[in-house]
Amino acid sequence: MTQPPKHCCEAMNDRVNVRCDRHDDPFDCPDVLVGFTATFQEYGLIIQDGGRSSITIEFCPWCGRRLPESQRDRWFDELERRGIDPAEDEVPAEFQDDRWLASRRGK
Repeated sequence: MTQPPKHCCEAMNDRVNVRCDRHDDPFDCPDVLVGFTATFQEYGLIIQDGGRSSITIEFCPWCGRRLPESQRDRWFDELERRGIDPAEDEVPAEFQDDRWLASRRGK
């Protein structure tokens, strides 16, 4: 796996990297407020309703910087280009984190 991402500021880094000794899943922990999905390069405010939902954010709540543009559409486009339907087919390992982005840089 690639190196952990460097986030826009120390406050965001602290919030995204909260580790709980009582909850294995960040969506189960009321102390985890912000999630980061490396696959899509998306940040979101976690909705603490027992599900796995979050509200995507475009700016850091602490420093105000614009966050990276979501790569969600590009991810689906690349899988489609390869003839992979993520709803029905096995998604290759490199598409389960941010490795697919590193292999596509400059293309």
